[in-house]
Amino acid sequence: MIVVKIGGGEGIEPGPLLANVAQRHAAGERLVMVHGGSHETNRVAEALGHPPQFVTGPSGRQSRYTDRATLEIFEMVYAGKVNTTMVESLQAQDVPAVGLSGVDGRLLYGRRKASVRSVENGKTKILRGDHTGTVDQVNHALLTLLLDAGYLPVISPPGMSDDGVAVNVDGDRAAGAIATALEADALVILSNVPGLLKDVSDPSSLIRHVDADRPEAVAPYVQGRMHAKLDGAVRAVQGGVGRVVLASANVPQPLDAALQGEGTVVQ
Repeated sequence: MIVVKIGGGEGIEPGPLLANVAQRHAAGERLVMVHGGSHETNRVAEALGHPPQFVTGPSGRQSRYTDRATLEIFEMVYAGKVNTTMVESLQAQDVPAVGLSGVDGRLLYGRRKASVRSVENGKTKILRGDHTGTVDQVNHALLTLLLDAGYLPVISPPGMSDDGVAVNVDGDRAAGAIATALEADALVILSNVPGLLKDVSDPSSLIRHVDADRPEAVAPYVQGRMHAKLDGAVRAVQGGVGRVVLASANVPQPLDAALQGEGTVVQ
């Protein structure tokens, strides 16, 4: 059982992964896909006159402020365009893919963070009306039902919150939660970088192994979106997933390459 997550950052081409997934599905592999769509969401949000808003919290980390209008753009892009396009591509390769958002069947369920803290000019402000949340539960029974019937689930945010509204959830952490719930042998997280790098401008500085019991050992090298990727990876391994690989989506047969250790392996 393999869970594979492909990011939605700029410069990621999903075609090679989808072809690789189709090959493995034809060979009898049980697979679940999770995907992002941040770059396309930003592009559409700009075109609609509601550009993305990012805030810096007290910890210094940057996050997206998701008001209701932004959430609706997420739903349109993630669960609409991106998800349907991926399912279409897999179907064209004879894969019985089924597109789902985390809202469907309460597939991804958790708590809503109704407000976020933003530090501006040294002052902390509270921004209310936020629609972001955590993934505390996964409807693994629904996924198992589909997998047992031969389908390949293709999953996107948003998720469903405990107060009955859709929320933007982090795709990497969601993939980790899904892999944990399904007791996956491996979770592969693919993006536009080859893994965790000591120097983000130098691909040869790849860190090949991370001990899930000692993630603090690589903390000085974790920047930006890599925080969520590594956090999702560590939680998945600690939850029983055999291994997690952080690797590049932009190589031939990226899933095979990652499973052969081409990337950062978290165990």
